[in-house]
Amino acid sequence: MRIVRGPASYPPDARGAAVGLGVFDGIHRGHRAILGTAVTRARTDALEAVACTFDRHPLETLEPGRAPLPIATLDERLALIAATGIDATVVLEFDRALASMEPEAFVKDVLVERLHARAIIVGFNHRFGRGARGNAALLADLARPLGFQTHVVPPLAIDGVTVSSSEVRSALGRGDVEQAARFLGRPYDVPGSVVRGAERGRALGFPTANLAPDRPVLVSPGVYACRLDAGEGERGAVTNVGVRPTFGESTIAVETHVLDFAGDLYGRRVRVIFVARLRDERRFPSVDALREQIARDVQAARARL
Repeated sequence: MRIVRGPASYPPDARGAAVGLGVFDGIHRGHRAILGTAVTRARTDALEAVACTFDRHPLETLEPGRAPLPIATLDERLALIAATGIDATVVLEFDRALASMEPEAFVKDVLVERLHARAIIVGFNHRFGRGARGNAALLADLARPLGFQTHVVPPLAIDGVTVSSSEVRSALGRGDVEQAARFLGRPYDVPGSVVRGAERGRALGFPTANLAPDRPVLVSPGVYACRLDAGEGERGAVTNVGVRPTFGESTIAVETHVLDFAGDLYGRRVRVIFVARLRDERRFPSVDALREQIARDVQAARARL
């Protein structure tokens, strides 16, 4: 997949395109339906399959205090978009100039003239342009005059809930990583680097890899059955996300005990893949009580994995 930074860099002689438009935060199953429709239309009509997305969530520019935490970084989003079969992704810088662009001008000048859109695919609730005035109805009005077709992807419901980025965050925020995985179409994971910690896990008999995550961890504090991928295949693991109250600490940490592993992960790049929630984090009356609970967590994780 080609990555194009800004519409001005898009090849002026490119063939017509089926353009899937969206923020695509996390590339959940609803997003993949939009991108999949773009690929299908492109293959059917001999067009280029193009995703048009933004370098940040619009609220990061418009109302930073209300901007949601990212489910995935831009680089992660691009990799997930590539996996859908999209030929090229155009990344637009969502700055004040783009935010103030009238939706009619955005469709005409960016999507049709720059990206050669012959089909534009959006989700049922996508809004764009100044004041978020652009929507599926406006696209339908502009389609004939500007020479493109509009495809509106209907809502996708799972477990009776319409899939959205906010519902993914909600599931993660209550620790329901299994429902989040159903919405995403894959387990939620967090990449990062392994750094040195206090090494209390080793003293307890359960050494841990302490993760410095690349982005905020969205799961609620607790203990999870996980898999850890250090580039050599996935291994079963138990992960504690929390403040380690037994030791009187207050800073959120992500500590992973890898099952049946005695190697050294310091300095390594890893991904922690969340499979199931085992229990809440809590304070134990003694280190021995904590050690006994960790042993039970390990057995519970083996059963879930």
